[in-house]
Amino acid sequence: MSTQRVFVARLAGCAVFDPAGDRIGKVRDVVVVYRSTASPRVIGLVCEIPGRRQVFLSIGRVSSISTGQVITSGLMNVRRFKPRNGEVRIMAELVGRRVDFADASGTAVIEDVAIEPNRLGEWSVGQLFLRKPKTSASPFAKGPTTFAVWSEVREHSAPGEAQSAEQLVATYSEMHPADLANTLLDLPQQRRIEVAEELPDERLADALEEMPEDDQMDILDRLGDERAADILDQMEPDDAADLLAQLPQGRLEHLLDLMEPEEAEDVRMLLRYSPDTAGGLMTPEPIILSADATVAEALALIRRHELHPALAAAVFVTLPPFETPTGRLLGMVHFQRMLRYPPHERLGAIVDDTLEPVPVTASAAEVARMLASYDLVSLPVVDQAHRLVGAISVDDVLDYLLPDDWRSHDADEQTVPRRGTAG
Repeated sequence: MSTQRVFVARLAGCAVFDPAGDRIGKVRDVVVVYRSTASPRVIGLVCEIPGRRQVFLSIGRVSSISTGQVITSGLMNVRRFKPRNGEVRIMAELVGRRVDFADASGTAVIEDVAIEPNRLGEWSVGQLFLRKPKTSASPFAKGPTTFAVWSEVREHSAPGEAQSAEQLVATYSEMHPADLANTLLDLPQQRRIEVAEELPDERLADALEEMPEDDQMDILDRLGDERAADILDQMEPDDAADLLAQLPQGRLEHLLDLMEPEEAEDVRMLLRYSPDTAGGLMTPEPIILSADATVAEALALIRRHELHPALAAAVFVTLPPFETPTGRLLGMVHFQRMLRYPPHERLGAIVDDTLEPVPVTASAAEVARMLASYDLVSLPVVDQAHRLVGAISVDDVLDYLLPDDWRSHDADEQTVPRRGTAG
């Protein structure tokens, strides 16, 4: 086995390969257990395999660990990882913890942890990368850093008690929202809330949109009403409406009152419709332009980075006003069609008025049939006066039609032997 010392923050995200050289996943964390007279012993890795399932890879089945890759020497247990009593994940629970120096010289926070093997090939915690309290009053200053071995520090609080989540949040900065949601749900409940408190509003909103509603409500309840309202402001209106619809009427109105008026107005409008209809599933913020707008103007709006990909597939052309509910819907222009025309071309000249919009009362199944029949990713939703009130995309319909536990892969799991710490 490799004898290289490896820092876990650099190891997280590295690819895991089988003996044939095929990539089978990536590292998410390292699992250790405490020992009374020595540094914590590494018992395995938490790895993410296809399907975004996090599984346990016993250290006994690892032939090489480096900052670039991990190579296994045997089969991987594909049962979803669930930590047991006494097991501690370095990134999720140890990084960010406050420690005291054994020589009484002060305190520090763990920012990274190195693991290394002994001459028998057993891996354990080696050096700790620590940051001491800052000595400058400047808000941009950071404290000095130092290295220490496990025996030179004492935990500031009881083993297993989480501390600052700032460093952990930094490691999640590049995660896709769906991956971030799964990672948060795999954390211990208290640690999950600590990380949620540190995440920026927009980032947490993106992750919440990928979670089951029960988990969404649990996190929002623990963050407090004012922060919850800030998060709801950042969520897509249809996702925010779905979440608020699960709350008692009194709390629903209280949170709406705390939200930004413009965002709250969109959510209130969606709450008027049944959740299993096009009106309840749509977003009220599609791209809307006049017939006199040019292809160049439409493409400029589509390029906005915050726009959902499904909504960027087409623009809707209406009579004024151009905010929902608009004037009469004239039709839609698909992104691909716009690419075939010069930038100065007017949308009114290329608008597709043959596609029938769906009424706000249409069922989710009816919308799904129309999307499938015409190979579309979005459809306009209109009221009885043929005014555009929103757009419904294929992901909105899928979220509704799939079973409540579609995010869980537990049903796919194979029956495998109980994991151990050796091959």
